[in-house]
Amino acid sequence: AMANRGPSYGLSREVQQKIDRQYDPELEQLLVRWMVAQCGGDVPQPAPGRDGFQQWLKDGTVLCRLINSLHPRGQGPVAKIQASPMAFRQMEQISQFLQAAERYGIAATDIFQTVDLWEGKNMACVQRTLMNLGSLAVAKGDGLFVGDPNWFPK
Repeated sequence: AMANRGPSYGLSREVQQKIDRQYDPELEQLLVRWMVAQCGGDVPQPAPGRDGFQQWLKDGTVLCRLINSLHPRGQGPVAKIQASPMAFRQMEQISQFLQAAERYGIAATDIFQTVDLWEGKNMACVQRTLMNLGSLAVAKGDGLFVGDPNWFPK
């Protein structure tokens, strides 16, 4: 999927600013509240703001815990979750989350690309994927969703 992206310097500052404006700080607070609850509460809170949100998710551990928590205990799709300072490990964990999210039922068109998160290229798209995941978790009604169902649009 990287090929059609073109090199990052091709993304004009204007385009990047437009993408950044789609990022929603209120949605961020809602997502953080849900994800911390869903992951079991011992997940540290991110620093507020887009950059804080990106740093929080960047190594993939929170995302992998999130998707695992939406499966019955012991049946989580990501077998090994570990914080790593190594870029390729972090990206690998993000992509494990993305594959699992697609299997969970998120439409491929609604799933962000690894670079959207890892390089902070499109955090609005990251938010959209997570919103969709929350909505889907509520809709499944399998008792695994944690939090207030009203956080998510039906």
